[in-house]
Amino acid sequence: MLHLRLISPGDRTGEVLAVLQECSGVTNVVVLPGAARAPKGDLVQADVARESANEVIGQLAWLREEGSIAAEQIDLAFSKVAEEAIEEAPGDPDDAVIWEQLAHRLHADSRITWAYLAFLAIATQLAGIGVLQNSIILIVGAMVLGPEFGAIAAICFGLLHRGWGLVVNAFRALVVGFALAIAVTYACALVSYWLGWIGPGNLAVNEEVQFIVKPDRWSFIVAMLAGVAGVLSVTGGKSSALIGVFISVTTVPAAGYVAVALALGEWAEVAGSVAQLALNVAGMLLAGTATLAVQRRFWPQVGRGSSV
Repeated sequence: MLHLRLISPGDRTGEVLAVLQECSGVTNVVVLPGAARAPKGDLVQADVARESANEVIGQLAWLREEGSIAAEQIDLAFSKVAEEAIEEAPGDPDDAVIWEQLAHRLHADSRITWAYLAFLAIATQLAGIGVLQNSIILIVGAMVLGPEFGAIAAICFGLLHRGWGLVVNAFRALVVGFALAIAVTYACALVSYWLGWIGPGNLAVNEEVQFIVKPDRWSFIVAMLAGVAGVLSVTGGKSSALIGVFISVTTVPAAGYVAVALALGEWAEVAGSVAQLALNVAGMLLAGTATLAVQRRFWPQVGRGSSV
């Protein structure tokens, strides 16, 4: 369930309570008249089943301008009325998509931050070392560490809702992030080459990681499956499933391979890695957008105040 904290102008609190009463899956309603100070108004609290959240938030979207809406996940609730509210709401909680919550999360994931750039650069360097050392363990570690799926999911969401601003921002985050990560890894690999630590021979004995530079039909199928699973994990809050998605695709390893191959002057290897990177991103975008479209078909109650 979600816990809603609403601040309403005193003369419109009756409208808020009417919505909470009419919508299924709402319980534990509390009203504190005049308790709010900034903004001023009445404080209304309620617990809402995930399946009903879109309907409630949509009907109370006017509070965005005249008051306030805050929502947080309830991890544990011992309450018979809460159980009854969940049963009353249509569908299953794990299948519900809270569109406002998803939009907020993806907007955050599409921003270029120092943390995002640092994680992607470190992941790409780990992948580059894994390529040079022919180490699957390092490759998998780089996959898990890479933060790029948030931006990919944001593009899918923006395409579905025609939020071109979000699409542009997320695409910029991908391009800038991978460009910086490849540049940093290239510089490190170039220094290692000058020091004599590595050479073209390192790429000649990396049979274990050849899947990164040899994209085929299976690469695209895996990317599409990862796109579906990734979107489902993001919309359902299944972080453990999202880690599995990271491990299944080779975006970060491909970027690491590109950087190392550039430093060593292995242009054929560069072409294969770039193709793998593009294939994975394209497959995840296609499958992710299609998955969101299916989810919107079954959970169509997008709040009128939804910001894309």
